[in-house]
Amino acid sequence: MTDAVGSIDMPDAEDEAPESKKKTRKGGKRAKKGPLGRLALFYRQIVAELRKVVWPTRNQLTTYTTVVIIFVVIMIAMVTGIDFGFQEAVKYVFG
Repeated sequence: MTDAVGSIDMPDAEDEAPESKKKTRKGGKRAKKGPLGRLALFYRQIVAELRKVVWPTRNQLTTYTTVVIIFVVIMIAMVTGIDFGFQEAVKYVFG
């Protein structure tokens, strides 16, 4: 019963490949650079990723900020109201 589909006893595709086709990596680019080189690479990657970001326009930013501020004010009002209600309930029950 070891021939079941999806069995964990099945060999991986890598294990079946002939030895001549396997490539071994020995460090790649990072092995040749020192700590400063890796830090510079990291900085360049950060800048490259930031260039991919779609930044909002001023109008969108104003709209988003307004929506967030209004939402926060509404949530503050709700929590304040619930807190005041619990406070009055505790005063009524305990005196």
